Amino acid sequence: MRVLMIATSHAQLGDTNKLTGAWLEELSSPYYVFKEAGGHITVASPLGGEVPLDPKSQSIIVATQSTKRFLKDPEAIEFFSTSIPLEQVRAEDFDLVFLPGGHGPMWDMVNNSSLKLLLQDFNLQNKPIGSVCHGVVGLLSLQNNGGELLIKGKQLTSFSNSEEESARLTSVVPFLLETELGLAGALFSKGANYVSYVVADGNIITGQNPASSEEVAKKMVALFHHNSFISKRQSVLTEEI
Repeated sequence: MRVLMIATSHAQLGDTNKLTGAWLEELSSPYYVFKEAGGHITVASPLGGEVPLDPKSQSIIVATQSTKRFLKDPEAIEFFSTSIPLEQVRAEDFDLVFLPGGHGPMWDMVNNSSLKLLLQDFNLQNKPIGSVCHGVVGLLSLQNNGGELLIKGKQLTSFSNSEEESARLTSVVPFLLETELGLAGALFSKGANYVSYVVADGNIITGQNPASSEEVAKKMVALFHHNSFISKRQSVLTEEI
């Protein structure tokens, strides 16, 4: 199972003097799910190099089992310090792709042409595409074969407007992701603030917030195995015919 994780390169929180980046739990939980499922993981980012982590996500206040494990894991820390640039990545080299959030993607995954073409290739090959929280912004501009927005009519979730209000960042982010997904025609739904909520529609699996990261990754692994079984079964039937 060849896994591609695409994280943000953006570390500045809007016009404030505060730092942002990827949210640690949204890296750590999927990383260990994929790794323990036998996946070979590659991490990419718009600029390549070290993936910036939101300082708040490393706080003991929001610590989870996976983040504690990550911060004591030199191999994992080194892994996310050496991402490759997006333009060097090809969809045919991977079986599934996952986009973690944090606020960083709201700036460098919006209308990113390299990301758009890459994810459209994943979709054309019907490979699992998973994302959580603000990482779902990477799906906004994708188009299908007919030139329509890919997410139109798709069941999705993401970091919600109420969660953005709770974080007091509605006036800092470029736009509210829940609102934009709805305007793009997505069938948006959400659960309670900061509680795991995951939606699957075909090959696209999205999670609302950091707490959703582990379940999204597990569903992606299950979908990969399901697709592999179907593919092998069809190959056997073809040979028998």
